[in-house]
Amino acid sequence: MAILVHAVLDGVTTDQYDTLNAKLQTVPGIFDGCLSHTCVGTDSGLEVFDVWASEAQMKAFGDKVMPIAADLGWPDQPPPRVAETHNFWAPGAS
Repeated sequence: MAILVHAVLDGVTTDQYDTLNAKLQTVPGIFDGCLSHTCVGTDSGLEVFDVWASEAQMKAFGDKVMPIAADLGWPDQPPPRVAETHNFWAPGAS
C-alpha cells in the first residue's frame, strides 16, 4: 500500500531546496518508489507532500537525503507525518 508523507520544513528556503534537489538528481536510484512529489512555499518555509510506493522505500530515501541536507546546513526538522493511503492514482499514469 502506498503512503503519503507530509513534511513541514520551517526555516528552509526555496534556494536551499533547489540546491538539495540538484544534488539528489545526481544520486542513482534515490527516488526509487517515489510516485509523486510536491513542494510548496509557506510563510515559515516549505511543505513537501510525497506519495511513496512503500514505507521502506521512503525510509531508504530519508537515510540518504538527511546527511546531504545536514551537510548543506539545513536546520533540524521534526519527522514527517506518514499515513497509509486508502487510494492513490494519477490521471494518465500507467
